[in-house]
Amino acid sequence: MEDLVESILDYIRSDYTDYAIMINGEWGSGKTYFWNNKIRNKIENMYINGKQYTTIYMSLYGISNLEEISKKIFIETTQLMDKNLKKFMNSHNQTSIPEYAKTGLDMANFFGVTQNGDRIDYADFFSTDDKILCFDDLERANVDVIDILGYINNFVEHDHIKTIIICNEKELANKLKSSNLEMKTFIATYLLDKEGDLSKVSDKPMVEKIQDTIEYVFDKANDYERIKEKLIGETFEYAPEFNYIINGLLMRYENNTELIRFLRENTRLIIATFNRSGTKNLRILKHSLNDFKKIFEMVNKNYPNTNNRVLQTMLIFTIAVSFEIKAGKITKDKFININDNEEYKSILVSSRVLMDNRQFYIKEFDNNYYYNFKSEYRFFKFIEIYVRTRIFDMKVFKANMERIIDTVDTAKLPGYKRLLTEEYWKIDDDEFGGVIEEVIENLKTGKINLVDMVKLFGYFDYFIKKGLIDYDIKTIKMMFFNGMNVASLTSNYCENMQEEIDKIAIIEQDEDMEEIMKHFDQLNSKLKEKMYMQKAEDIFKCIPMKMEEFYERFDKECMNMPIFKYYDPFQTFQRISCASNEDIVTIKEKLLNRVQLYKKEIEPEIKNIKQLKQIMDDYTSSKDNSIKVVMLKDFAKALQMIIDQYDENTSAKDEETIQKRDF
Repeated sequence: MEDLVESILDYIRSDYTDYAIMINGEWGSGKTYFWNNKIRNKIENMYINGKQYTTIYMSLYGISNLEEISKKIFIETTQLMDKNLKKFMNSHNQTSIPEYAKTGLDMANFFGVTQNGDRIDYADFFSTDDKILCFDDLERANVDVIDILGYINNFVEHDHIKTIIICNEKELANKLKSSNLEMKTFIATYLLDKEGDLSKVSDKPMVEKIQDTIEYVFDKANDYERIKEKLIGETFEYAPEFNYIINGLLMRYENNTELIRFLRENTRLIIATFNRSGTKNLRILKHSLNDFKKIFEMVNKNYPNTNNRVLQTMLIFTIAVSFEIKAGKITKDKFININDNEEYKSILVSSRVLMDNRQFYIKEFDNNYYYNFKSEYRFFKFIEIYVRTRIFDMKVFKANMERIIDTVDTAKLPGYKRLLTEEYWKIDDDEFGGVIEEVIENLKTGKINLVDMVKLFGYFDYFIKKGLIDYDIKTIKMMFFNGMNVASLTSNYCENMQEEIDKIAIIEQDEDMEEIMKHFDQLNSKLKEKMYMQKAEDIFKCIPMKMEEFYERFDKECMNMPIFKYYDPFQTFQRISCASNEDIVTIKEKLLNRVQLYKKEIEPEIKNIKQLKQIMDDYTSSKDNSIKVVMLKDFAKALQMIIDQYDENTSAKDEETIQKRDF
């Protein structure tokens, strides 16, 4: 790094130069930090031929025209202009205005600066041999790069101002190729058509023909190389000296005593994780450390006795997820469906045999960032959400931390959880038998969740085939059948069981597993019915006293769910009839809209809808008309309209059957 600094300073020290130099490096690698902290001060402390240098730094990020660059130079250098310009030039035998001075004068006119000959020293203003220009973010300007370089060349070639350009040439090349691509393609296609090459039979694909024409007609890359050869005398490749830069990044946390102590103690982990990211983007590292500051403070505030190993793992995970998402290595949704550390570890356990892309990615992620780092808890949902969404979810945070407190010591985990979340081969031989017996005991008493039982059967089937446990598969299968029956009394409905099974790579879809899955499906269907019945009970109870809650839950949970199937029609009528007239109308309109959107999904409830309609008809037929009665009659008519849609389908099918039979 010192060699690079000296090479740049040698350029500044040169008596005469008619070229600029370029510092090339990847985005976020610390090039601007290098300029501000390693180069700028040294240049400004230099005295050459009795003059002290002045640096003028300009970021070209977002610049949309050359005039904006001139404005920036003016703002950096000149406050007031003298109206006696001609007098000054004559007295100093100045026959032309340097390009650099033109910039300032033009901008003075633009800003309407008061002209007063007593308030500016033109000798200083016309001096160019003590000015150093630095243009940063060349590739991020919204002006044609060729135009910018031509503009800068005025300062370099005509005024011999020492100029440093900082950029990412890799991104610059991509920008040159991709700019105005649609217009270039249109013109290239037009030219090929005019020349008769568009329809001409050729071995070369049409896409390649168009690309060749674009490069021939719009070869900006060659223009760039030509002007670069003329303007840039030397290009220096910037490779960050990380140990120096990390100290600068950490200094911002000096006022936070506990955090800075922790970060400095774990500098090696920070550097290792950064290196394993495969990027040189220090900007992402800076952001990730800032995210970790929030995480560290929240953990220390709410859970001050958190294990240091857990905090170290949080640091690694925060940096790792930040790089994976923000460096564009993955899409944000790679981690969305992983809900907790147990699921993360289950995927790792099963990834010995790759079942899908997600398993492959998680395995590679874990092997890369946790290489030679042992930690039982290494996925933090609240951190993943925070990095991905910028929202610190307190509910998830507390749930994660409570879980960490309970599970950070694996010796306290139930045996079945050790099988599901640890690689089974990590269990000592003298422990393995005890773990199996503990699982069987929990299995018999139904203490294990129904979904986990299905997963565990896959392990037991595997262990039997490998000769690791001395049990007959029929005996084990019967134990699981009975245990599943007991567990179903307290388990919840599982919506995506096949996805859960696919996470366990050692599970074979053989005849025994199919029987277990069939039994699970039967029990799970009953759990689904139970869940829907409970949901229907909870939602319909909101009528008529909690209508806002009813509308909110109905819209979110029941639009595509046949909820009327799971609630007694007579009780439904009683609740609706007790609602206000306005609410009766609103519910009616929701049902009519719902059948248009989810006709197939809600068909199972039609039997109860018919009963509800009949109950309303019977009630209103014996009542004198009132607004309430009229509203209920309209409600019944709406129900009939819903019923008719299904009856029409039935009639159409019957008619089609008759026609086929007659034919």
